[in-house]
Order: sequence, then C-alpha cells, then structure tokens
Amino acid sequence: MKKLHPASVAVRSLSRSLNTGFVFFLIGVVVSPGGNGMDLLSILGLVVVGIITGIVYEFAYYQRFRYELTADTFDVTSGVLSRRTRELPVRRIQNVDIRQNVVDRLLGIAAVHIETAGGGETEVSLRYVSEAEAHRLRRQLRQGARTEAEAEAADGDSLAETEVTGEPTAVRDDDEELLFEITPRELAILSVFTIDPGASVLGGIAVSFASGFDPATLVPAGRIEGLPGPTTGVFALAWGLLLFVLAAWIISATLTFTRYYGFRLTRAGDELYYERGLLQRYSGTIPLEKVQALTISEAIPFRWFGYAALSVETAGYAPGQSGSRGTESAIPLADTDRVAALARAIEPFGPVDLESPPKRARERYMVRYLLVVAALIAGAYLAARYTPLERWYVAAVLVTVVPVAAHLKWTNRGFRVGDRYFLSRTGFWRRTTKVVPHYRVQAVLHEATIFQRRRHLASVTADTASSASFFGRAATAHDVDADRGLEVQSDIEERLQERLQRRMRRRTVDRWFRNSTEPTDDASVVDEDEDT
Repeated sequence: MKKLHPASVAVRSLSRSLNTGFVFFLIGVVVSPGGNGMDLLSILGLVVVGIITGIVYEFAYYQRFRYELTADTFDVTSGVLSRRTRELPVRRIQNVDIRQNVVDRLLGIAAVHIETAGGGETEVSLRYVSEAEAHRLRRQLRQGARTEAEAEAADGDSLAETEVTGEPTAVRDDDEELLFEITPRELAILSVFTIDPGASVLGGIAVSFASGFDPATLVPAGRIEGLPGPTTGVFALAWGLLLFVLAAWIISATLTFTRYYGFRLTRAGDELYYERGLLQRYSGTIPLEKVQALTISEAIPFRWFGYAALSVETAGYAPGQSGSRGTESAIPLADTDRVAALARAIEPFGPVDLESPPKRARERYMVRYLLVVAALIAGAYLAARYTPLERWYVAAVLVTVVPVAAHLKWTNRGFRVGDRYFLSRTGFWRRTTKVVPHYRVQAVLHEATIFQRRRHLASVTADTASSASFFGRAATAHDVDADRGLEVQSDIEERLQERLQRRMRRRTVDRWFRNSTEPTDDASVVDEDEDT
C-alpha cells in the first residue's frame, strides 16, 4: 500500500496548527490565571501547545494513511484515534478531480477527490500526492471503471488484460485529443459579463470598509457643497450604491478570470478531461458513457456576441455540483458554432428544428404578465395613498411591454422528438437547449396545471438520472397542445424501448461473437452438447 506525499504533512499542518492554535488561544483567554488581566505568557504557551498538537496530529495522520489500487477496488485506510477502512468498487467511481492551489503547484503536489455514482459528496480525498501520482490515479481509476463496465456488459470477458497485469490499463497522455481551449477574447468576454453572486457580498464588504460604514465619506470633495440636507443624503446613498456595483463587478470579473484561466478540454478514449484555474487549478473527468443530457446555454448578453456555453450532465453528478467547481461546464464560453460542433461530437443529434407551442400559449403568457402589471399598478396606487409618492399611474406604461414579453417567451420555447434524441428549449434571458438520448430517459411525465387545462395545454418532461432533474431543470416541452403532449409522451416511450432493445441485441451479438471466436477443445464442445 502507498502513502501520501511527505510534503502533505507541512501543507496540512499549516491549516491544522492555525486552527488548533486559535482554539487554545481562546481557552487561554478564558482560563488565564492573571489577577489584573490576561497572563500573556500563559496564553502564548497554550497557543504554542495548540500549534504543536496540530503538527503532531497531521504527522500521525500521514503515518497511518494508506491507499492501494487493485484490479477491482480502491482501498483506503485512515484514522488517527480510530481506524477506518474503505473499499470503493472501481466500477462505481464516477468522477476523479485533481485540485491544486499556488502552494501545491510550487511543491509539486495535488489533492485527489474521488466521487462514486449516486453520491453528491466526495467519497475519498487524498491530500496530498505528487502530481504524477495524481494523474496516474485518475487515469487508472477511470480506465478501471470503464473496464469494469465493459466486463459487466460482456459477462466478464474484457477483463483478461487486467487479470494478467494485476492493475487496470492506463490511458497515456499522448492519447489525448484537444477538443477546446478558451481564447483570450472569450475569457475577457466571459469575465466582463459574468455576475458572480459571491462578488456582491465581497463588494459590499469592500465598500463598507472603505467608507467606514458612511457612504458620505466616499463622495468626492466639493460634490455635495451647497446641496440641501435631504438631497445630500440621497446623493451620498446613490454614490455609495454606484461604488458597490463597481466593486462587485470588478471582483466578479477577477474571480471569473482566475476561475476559467487556461481552460482546456481534451478527450482520451471515452473520457473528457477538463483543466482550468489560475490560482486554484482544477482538473477532472466527464465519463461519456454516463452522459445523461447536454445543455447549450445562450444567455444575454453573450448571445448578442454569438457565444454560448455547453454543460454535460452525468448520472448522479453534474459538473459543478460541488461548491469547489461552481457551475462547471464542458465549455464555459465559445462561439455558438464551436459549441454546437462539440455537442454533436458527443451526441450526434442533428439539426435543431424545433416545434413551437400553439399560439394560444402566447395568449396565456400575455394574460399572466398583465396580471403581474396590474398587481404592480395596484401596489403603486396604495403606496401613493399612504406615502408622498405621486404619479403612481406611471407604472401603467409596463402594459406596452406585455405583448413583446409574451411573444419573446413564446418564440424561445420549442421541442423535437427525433429518432434518437429528445430536444427542448426554453428561456429568453438565458435560453437553454437540452439534448436527451432516448435510452437515457427514466420516466416521461405529462402534466397540466389548472391554468393550462383551461387552454387545453400541457407540459411533457423527459426525466433522466441527472442531478439537474432534482432541481427542476429536466428537459421539458412547455405548453404544448394537450393531445400533442400525449403523442409526444407515447412517442418517447416507444423510442426508448426501441433503443433499449437495439442495445440489448448488440450486446448479445457481441457476447456471442466473443464466445464463438475463443479457442475450444473437443471435450468442451462435447460437454456443451451434452448439456444442451
């Protein structure tokens, strides 16, 4: 069995000793024996004890941590005070991520995080191993998972090489094919127009500290002289808000730039490998045999420049599910044609000729938006009665926007049931086109709300094993004719059965071909005939 990299003791001890040192500092403050105040010497001594405790713990953790990759399992033994032994079946390994920050890259080490099928959290973390060992583990674990899956499909015949060598066959680096690499222009556009929610919090903190929690201090000198008191407060508040938005935008652009710097996507066999990051380097795998759906996203304003993004969803894991990966995509941003070409290289779904919902669906959207505008007008009227607000009727201008909004919503929705794939599209501000292979469909749902039934409409959803389905982002044909929806449901179910039968027949033929080409002696033939 193998051990972690020796440098892992120093890296892990740094964070562990700081945490334990801080805890012992708090303990020292509480139990300090000083009569007239805190005994600084005692507190310092406890802090040193805490730091030494953290270092000793991490050294013991390093000494007692072992891992081993066998032909069919990945075994990990760990624990300082209590021992824990885990055996992960290789065939259940879903994803292997490699992460490095600046310090890790300088030391030549990396953290390996292993996820299993159906798990949303990391099952095993190796912190840390050498870079070469990290890439070796990723290749062999994923190759071993594929080998196990092929063996299971072919009744164990494809494991011959693994049984001879004692470990799975590794995919060499020179077998990788470069599919995509982000350009400086694409990275700049992605950084400028991406809004990171976390940047808003950081921007607010930065502006608050810069102003001393008083927006008026940020107003340039001479700007508010001579203004009335109420006007001064409003101007200072508006100026503070402007600085907050500017700070949030700068921080968001910086985070996005560092997150997707050097993004590249390669293919090795049936695996997609992605790498990204400037300060924190991430790399991981997307197993093609587990792809449940593809999602092409065209958000405004990226759509204005002719750019789109591609996400690949796999069973039980959508890249970007964990916090460390954010909304990880197969392609974060690229020319729409490049995105479509790569999507078709993964799943050849052909042209996107979608069937639009009936026009009465557009009327439904118009009524819905009119109700929203009416509620806003009523709210403005009530506010005008009990506050100094005047001209509440200006909100009625929103009525002119309703037909345009309803039409845009209608034109950006559609679906298509092909021979091998189900396609659906929805959204204006962020238009998403989902591609689902028929054989990946788990269930087909035909739903109609009370408002849809009034206009004889329904929605048809092709549910898969992707985690995106858990959050209501499954492929759905919205507001189709109710009778047409039943036809779509029946059509998808029939094509699903056809695809499953074809795959079953292909596996049967492959198994028969393998068995028929194996050398046999006369005795074995006689025995088989007698058994028959």
